[in-house]
Amino acid sequence: MKKLLSLSTALALVLFTGWKWLLLPGIEQGRNKRTGPKYPPLSEEAAVLHRSLVVGDLHADSFLWARNLENEADYGHLDLPRARRGNLAIQVFTAVTKSPRGQNYGENSSATADNITLLAVVQGWPPRTWNSLLQRALHHAERVTKLERRSPDQLAVVRDAADLRRVLAARAKGGEQLAAILGIEGAHPLEGELENIGVLYDAGYRVMGLQHFFDNELGGSLHGRSGAGLTEFGRAAVREMTARSIVIDVAHSSEQVVHDVLDLVDRPLILSHTGLKGTCDTSRNISDELMQRIAAGGGLIGIGYWDAAVCDTSPRGIVKTLRYAIDLLGLEHVALGSDFDGSVTTTFDVSELGLLTEEMLRQGFSETEIRKVMGDNVRDFFLAQLPPA
Repeated sequence: MKKLLSLSTALALVLFTGWKWLLLPGIEQGRNKRTGPKYPPLSEEAAVLHRSLVVGDLHADSFLWARNLENEADYGHLDLPRARRGNLAIQVFTAVTKSPRGQNYGENSSATADNITLLAVVQGWPPRTWNSLLQRALHHAERVTKLERRSPDQLAVVRDAADLRRVLAARAKGGEQLAAILGIEGAHPLEGELENIGVLYDAGYRVMGLQHFFDNELGGSLHGRSGAGLTEFGRAAVREMTARSIVIDVAHSSEQVVHDVLDLVDRPLILSHTGLKGTCDTSRNISDELMQRIAAGGGLIGIGYWDAAVCDTSPRGIVKTLRYAIDLLGLEHVALGSDFDGSVTTTFDVSELGLLTEEMLRQGFSETEIRKVMGDNVRDFFLAQLPPA
């Protein structure tokens, strides 16, 4: 039987929501900061090239927050108006369903009080989400699909490769739809039941991370206490995900879990948002050798924009990481994985993605390298790995 909120706690939270419309912008402003300078306009060469790209990103948490992404905000990192200015074409939007109080990159317990419960109540999520991680993931999917219904010319939920081809074809003719692929950050919303993989799949989820900041029923987290590999339940879940052509994301998984998944399945993985040990030796990043093994299996690595991933968060620093990743892993295995709106600080937002194009030109990247890293690799990966139709 699931643990329920006490009556007194529930009443206190409900009373607290009366202040939510005053408090919510401040909550996010403190979590998703943009601290970079006012950058000069792009050069003509960079601007023309950037507008011609298919730009794709493997990880953003924008639907965790109360903002209506139809409207441009002056805080946070991503909304549809800013995405259009940044020429973003493909975005994996990830559901965060549990985050331990005192979250850190070193060691977290799954028993620690959960930050998302209070956030869910304050933001007015349905009561069914207050005690169920599965219902939180389903609510996230509902938010995305409701936005799709309100603004079908601006956003389309991609459930198979045919959907993605349709969005890309429309964009090639001047359309502005953003292809939204749904993912979960950590598979704890399964709540220990393999059948819930099907429930989440039916809700539109096509990317599933195995762990987040704590060990769960599937195995050890990179930031958990055990360092363990896949459990038997985790092995069964990975097999079921693979059978459904769900893309497995090993961001936040322990190194042993990554090894176990690579041993278990032949389909390529993603590591959606990360850095490289060779350029940023933090506990957030797994070893370069394990990164090479993911790439050797056809996997795709998304490079993030925040300090624990890349150390130098300027466009120059991020592009230096991209160069290192290409040299280490191969051009076809490197992509963008911003972690926009993921409680991180970045030096630019989605409207300024052209800064990366400009900086890659400055650092001597070829046009082919720029196109692949900025989004062609994401496009090609999902066209090959999503269900065909």
